[in-house]
Amino acid sequence: MKPLLAAAALALSGLTALPATADVTFEDVKISAGQTLFEAECRRCHATNPTDASYGPPLEDVVGRAAGTHADYDYSDALAASGIVWTPAALRAWMEDNDGFMPGTKMRHVGIEDRTVQDFILAYLQSLTAGTAAQ
Repeated sequence: MKPLLAAAALALSGLTALPATADVTFEDVKISAGQTLFEAECRRCHATNPTDASYGPPLEDVVGRAAGTHADYDYSDALAASGIVWTPAALRAWMEDNDGFMPGTKMRHVGIEDRTVQDFILAYLQSLTAGTAAQ
């Protein structure tokens, strides 16, 4: 858990890079922190942009997408047949304990149990719509 806390501290320390104007919103801060945490915890396997290489499926437009449906990715039978939609609640449950949430999945990772870290990553994932995914 210490690497995650270090990543959270790094994310929050990087917030000073945001412009100091009235145009910066709380949501902007959450997205920026979420991007930093995503890079530390998720990017080793997931790209945000579908044109970038990754082990797992890209996460652009993941919020609202049916699980196991991104073209050109070989999902586990469990995930492909799950019928779930990636809502914020489903993504939060997945981040916390993907094996418990979806037994039989191929993905392995250490759970992200801190709800604040989950909030930041969710804010970032919600910002990743077609054409806006970070490179």
